[in-house]
Parts: sequence; structure tokens; C-alpha cells
Amino acid sequence: MEIGISTFVETTPDPQTGEVISHAERIREVVEEIILADQVGLDVFGVGEHHREDFAASSPAVVLAAAASQTKRIRLTSAVTVLSSADPVRAYQDFATLDGISNGRAEIMAGRGSFIESFPLFGYDLHDYDELFEEKLALLLKIRESEKVTWNGKHRPSINNVGVYPRPVQNPLPVWIGSGGNRGSVIRAGVLGLPLVLAIIGGRPEQFAPLVQLYKKVAMQAGHDVSKLAVASHSHGFIADETEMAADKFFPSTQYVMNVLGKERGWGHYSRATFDAARSLEGALYVGDPETVAQKIIYLRKNVGVTRFMLHVPVGSMPHADVMRAIELLGTEVAPRVREEVAQWENG
Repeated sequence: MEIGISTFVETTPDPQTGEVISHAERIREVVEEIILADQVGLDVFGVGEHHREDFAASSPAVVLAAAASQTKRIRLTSAVTVLSSADPVRAYQDFATLDGISNGRAEIMAGRGSFIESFPLFGYDLHDYDELFEEKLALLLKIRESEKVTWNGKHRPSINNVGVYPRPVQNPLPVWIGSGGNRGSVIRAGVLGLPLVLAIIGGRPEQFAPLVQLYKKVAMQAGHDVSKLAVASHSHGFIADETEMAADKFFPSTQYVMNVLGKERGWGHYSRATFDAARSLEGALYVGDPETVAQKIIYLRKNVGVTRFMLHVPVGSMPHADVMRAIELLGTEVAPRVREEVAQWENG
């Protein structure tokens, strides 16, 4: 069972003071968070790509590369790379470079993205949303299969037997499919035999179990070895020494972000009651002391079947010291408990 962190490198206003940290300072903080995650034994750290004022990382590969030479074991991934509006050649080169710096620890988590700012920024039409992702994923996979590439498509100039460099340490460079629960994305991952990441950030995580079963069924029908396929979850949460302390610290920034996004997307008001309900064992918020969060991750493993858990922290801007403490607790207290219990459970 792999356990790690994901972040969108948020730079939202402090809910109490209204102050906003600079993009530069927040990026430097995230590099420190990646280094700490490696030191406390976490397996993976993911950085999401966004192109708006309240998120500081438009280039996850650059942020991850800043930490790569200062870490030893932790895997470094995007979370996600918005492949629909990216150039697959450049994305591959960026992560192959990261793979070289880290000596084989890079991954690409490819997704269509739940935000749309990158489409007008890079000159793409939202009406081509699905077609762009399908075509560009096919090109990305072709690049990782062959040093020399010949390609003809609708949304990118043709390539005629041209080499793509550098080549990565890993062969092949891992490519995951990120999904918010869309059946089409799950089926695509299964057909291609690619590992799957589910953003489980609302409702009951158990509701994702049928999607995991569908993914495995499709993968098996396509001739892939299901035992070798990984399924990850990406879920909001926060850890402190005491459960109520964790909840009280995590709620203000989470409420702010969820209500800002709610206004953009037509969601209802995010209240403390909504927040507290999601902290239950069956809910999608992983907030509490180490034992509480460990038991929720174990519950997710048993009932949904994930093999990697990524705690998304923070949601909105929080004090860097609090985020660092949460990472420390995840690595030193939560992860060992989860790994031990999952091993005992699976070994009978």
C-alpha cells in the first residue's frame, strides 16, 4: 500500500487575515514539503497543474525537479498534467528530464482537468475537450514506446520519424490516468492497461468501488494482467495530534475554497455540518489524529480496493508549519499503521 501527498500549491487568501502568500513563496514551501515527505518515508508526492491566480504551479515538472536532487526515494508525479491543452512531446520531455534528475522516480498523471483556464490560454476549443485528450494521450503513449516517432493527428502538426529526447531512466515512463469518476475515463484506462487515479473528494468513497471493478473487468478483457494494475485515490484531508484540532485547523481554508468553487460551478453552500459529516468513517474527508486517518485509509482499501492513497493537503492556504506537521504525522504514524494492518489482512 503506497501512501503519499498531493497538492495544487494553493495561494488563496488566509480565511482569518485575508493575506495572500506570493506564488514564489508557496512554491518554495512545496519544495520543502516534498523533501520532508521523502525523509519521513512517504511513497509519492504529486503536484497539480493549474493556470489561475489561486494556484501557483503551472509547471509541475519544474516544481518536482527542484526537489528531485534533494530527495532519495519518493516518487514524483503530476496530479494532474492537463494533457488536453499540453503538447505531449514537451510533456514527455519534461518528465523524462525529471526522471533523469531523480534517477527513475518520475511519473505522469494525465487528465483532462476539471478547470478550463488552460484551453483559451493555449488556443484550444472547449468543444474539443474529449477529442483533444484522446488524441494527445495516444501520442504520449506512442512517444514512450518508441524513440523515433511518426505521427499524424487533427490537433497537432505531424511528426515524421523524429526522435524525442531525452529518454527516461524508466522504460516505460509511468503514465497514470486521472479521473473524477467518469466511466469513459475508467474504461479508457482499463483498455490501455494504465494505472488509474480517482479523485474521491465527495460523497461516499464506497460508491467508487463499482468503477474499480469496471476498470479491472475491462483491463482483463483487453488482455492485461490485472494483478499488476494500480488504483490510487486522491482525497482531501489533514492530520494533527488531536482530531478536533485537525478539524478546527482544516475547516476554514477548506470552506473558503469549496465555496469559491461552488459559486463557479453551482454547488450548494459548504458548511461546518457538511464538513463534519464527511469526516465520518464512510465520508470522503480524511481529517483527524493519526489513528482516525489510518483507519479511514484502511477502510478505503478494503471497500474500494485502492493500492495507493494520496492525501491532498492543504485545501486552500494554511500555515506552512501545520502542513509540515501533517506530512510528518502521515509518514511516521499513519503510513506504518496502514501498511501493517493491510499486510496482516491480506496475508490472512
